[in-house]
Amino acid sequence: MSKTNPYTNALQQLHKASEILQLDSNVLNVLEQPQKVMLVSIPVRMDDGTVRVFVGYRVQHNNARGPYKGGIRFHPEVDLDEVKALAFWMSMKTAVLDVPFGGAKGGITVNPRELSTGELERLSRGYVRETFKIIGPDLDIPAPDVYTTSQIMAWMMDEYSHLAGQYSPGAFTGKPIEVGGSIDRDTATAQGGVYVLLKAAEELFAKQTAPLKVAIQGFGNAGSIAAELLYYFDSKFRIVAVSDSKGGIYDEKGLDVPFAICYKKENGILTGYDKAKSITNAELLALDVDILIPAALENAINELNAPKVKAKVILELANGPITPEAEEILLKNDIVVIPDILANAGGVTVSYFEWTQNRSGYYWSSEEVQEKLKRKMESSFEKVVALADEYKIDLRTAAYLSAVSKIARAQNDLGFHS
Repeated sequence: MSKTNPYTNALQQLHKASEILQLDSNVLNVLEQPQKVMLVSIPVRMDDGTVRVFVGYRVQHNNARGPYKGGIRFHPEVDLDEVKALAFWMSMKTAVLDVPFGGAKGGITVNPRELSTGELERLSRGYVRETFKIIGPDLDIPAPDVYTTSQIMAWMMDEYSHLAGQYSPGAFTGKPIEVGGSIDRDTATAQGGVYVLLKAAEELFAKQTAPLKVAIQGFGNAGSIAAELLYYFDSKFRIVAVSDSKGGIYDEKGLDVPFAICYKKENGILTGYDKAKSITNAELLALDVDILIPAALENAINELNAPKVKAKVILELANGPITPEAEEILLKNDIVVIPDILANAGGVTVSYFEWTQNRSGYYWSSEEVQEKLKRKMESSFEKVVALADEYKIDLRTAAYLSAVSKIARAQNDLGFHS
């Protein structure tokens, strides 16, 4: 099977919502293309004295509702179509959550695990130097994404501040707390998804008294934190399987999630964990569970493996983990899909909180952050469910109706620049 183009998938979702909304063709034309695409070469002096040139991207999709907002991922398979799709999804995500941002995304084609700390810092600072003119606290606010960390955001914010000639903590989010980060930002994507899942479970599993069996594909930041959060709801959820890129582990009676997290941190992979049965990622997706959480990369569930999925509910913590062809199969099998632009929007929501705190100079407690995040996630979920009921459509299409209608109104209010 050839690689599915994520940007093509994104446009399919846009067109489906546009038809239902009978969207103005002028607005549709604008939303089909990003407003700005930047491709940069970043020369980095390696530790051995040689110079290696990396390719970086920044795509700004739409800013009708506010400054562009979106993460930066470091991954060996990053390409322009992926970054365009992710920027588009960020526009949708911020609109669904009523966060006053537009959508953008960035990336560098690199395997960061192959770089030393010094090389990684020089690469991070080089990206900022190349994109400096189009980013900033009032223009475009980057954040962490796949294989980027709070430390990388600190380096980037520091480089931006040097170039701007003033301390600019609001230029990046996802920073360490010591340099202007928000409490709970590092757990926000998973926590937001859990808030949505808890709300959904109240209705979808109202009559079920046994613990809900959960399988999580992807055991990085979002997946492992979601596993830990749900583990402590032990009367309601049972984590029976988790996996990383090399494979997974399964125990029908429930995994010792904290121990599995420690094992992963110590060994870098789950392979070799001897307290549960080893399984492949393909086997994990086909497990007979109540809830499946794809938390890895795009297109994990496709038309080939979708017929094997037995979960009743899928919560998308990854961006674009289900292809459009696969989703048709899942919906025909009465599987409820809680879409990425809602389920994993906790990260950008707390990024907005961080940006707000940076600009005001007043920082919130964990209780304040969690209360605001919970309210945002639950309210947005309820609005999407209401739209799904009104139009008799699936939750993804309803989420896109919500997002596209808000962006369209903003775009029409602003007009079209020529």
